[in-house]
Amino acid sequence: MSTIRLTVAQATMEYLKKQYTERDGQEQALFAGCFGIFGHGNLAGFGQALQQTPDFRYYLVRNEQAAVHTAVGFAKMKNRLSTFACTSSIGPGATNMLTAAAGATINRLPVLLMPGDIFA
Repeated sequence: MSTIRLTVAQATMEYLKKQYTERDGQEQALFAGCFGIFGHGNLAGFGQALQQTPDFRYYLVRNEQAAVHTAVGFAKMKNRLSTFACTSSIGPGATNMLTAAAGATINRLPVLLMPGDIFA
C-alpha cells in the first residue's frame, strides 16, 4: 500500500466527499457542497483544498447566516438525506451563523458548520 500525503484540509475534503446516505436502496452524497466566506481565521488551507476538489461545489455567499439558512432549506428539501457544509471566518462570521444553527437544531435538520477558531 502506498502512502498518501494530505493536509488536514485535504483529508477533510476527502472525508466529506465519501459520506453517503441511503434510503430505500438509493444512495446519495451527504454533502452536496460548501457555502462560505473566506477571510481571516478560516480553517487553515480549506480554500485551497476546495479549489483542488472541483467535484465538490463551493458557493461564495455574502452573509454567513444566509449560508446556513440556505443549507437548512436544502436539507429540508432533500428530506434530511443531503446537506451543505458552511465555513466562516473567526469572530463575527462564526457568531453570525448561530441563529441559523439554532433553527437547524430545533428542526433537526443536518448542517455541518466549520467556523474558524484561530487567526491563520
